[in-house]
Amino acid sequence: MASHPFASLHLHRRSLLRCGGVTLASAAHQLWHGSAAAGPVEAAASLSGQIATADQVVFLWLPGGVTHHESFDPKPEAPEEIRGPIRPIDTNVPGIQFAETLPHLAQQADKLAVVRSFAAGTNDHFDGQAYALSGRNILPNGILSEPNFGSFIHHQRGASAGLPGYIAVPGSTRPGPPNTDMFVPAWLGQTYAPFCTMGEPREADFKVRDLGLVDGVSTDRFERRQSLRTAVEDRLREVERGGHWEGMQQLYGRALDLMTSPKVREAFDLSLETEAARDKYGRSKVGQRCLLVRRLIDAGARFVMMDYGYDWGDYNNLWDNHCAPGQNQPHMWKMCKVPYHLPAVDQAFAALLDDLSLSGKLERTLVVYLTE
Repeated sequence: MASHPFASLHLHRRSLLRCGGVTLASAAHQLWHGSAAAGPVEAAASLSGQIATADQVVFLWLPGGVTHHESFDPKPEAPEEIRGPIRPIDTNVPGIQFAETLPHLAQQADKLAVVRSFAAGTNDHFDGQAYALSGRNILPNGILSEPNFGSFIHHQRGASAGLPGYIAVPGSTRPGPPNTDMFVPAWLGQTYAPFCTMGEPREADFKVRDLGLVDGVSTDRFERRQSLRTAVEDRLREVERGGHWEGMQQLYGRALDLMTSPKVREAFDLSLETEAARDKYGRSKVGQRCLLVRRLIDAGARFVMMDYGYDWGDYNNLWDNHCAPGQNQPHMWKMCKVPYHLPAVDQAFAALLDDLSLSGKLERTLVVYLTE
């Protein structure tokens, strides 16, 4: 599902699919195999003669498998045993209906390009998530062998506004067993790994890791350490040359910028948001994560992922939902109405689209909502 930059092109869906602009998979591969100056949005625009404007990406990642009948793909004409008791509602686009669980997004439907035919092609969550994060359906060397989309975009488009090129909020999802970090740059190298905020934005004491100086280290002491490190590296550089050295230097430079830039720290500081803004997005985990995403996009970040995560407890606060005795969850038509479930996503996603639209940022931001 993609936001306004594609919807505004007025292209036939088959044309979009042919040119590869509707999914992040084709976006990453076209950026990789084509020129950095002609990405997938530009390719889609060329079919209609229009100039695309998106140069930032928001990736709303909901791993585990969001229920489609009870969200964006109700089946009002299907037999009762298939469609269930959830009612369809009209959206602000004539002829398009969502499930009653998405009343806020129903009023934002004119900003969306909904693709109801997407499927991972597997019932294995690991394989499906690796496919959805990388666009590679064939992983001969294992599920972590291909880079995430964010790493591709960072590699081809570069970072922006002094922020990391690929940011994950919070980037803490570790599906399992065994618990596995699937946010990887793979063969692109650690220079293009995501910067994961970790932590929980909805908590009052939330702070992004690796920003600012460590407790007990003064500015003078930090500068002396930096000078010593520079002197040592100048000497080592005369001995060792190559890609590994350059990659480590880029990582060090990025870390130094994050620690010393007030502008960067401000972009990550959710405490600067008003209470009204927090309420608009909802006090749920997805609501406050989306609010932080909006701050980062406003600050000029290139690629920001909102990672919904896997949180056990409360009937399992995740999207791997089953009405199985071992998980002790309600039936899906009841589960989807739990406040942190689809209602929280509906409020947060709609608020994000509304804010980006009101600020004019939606014209420059491709928003993708994806589950495996």
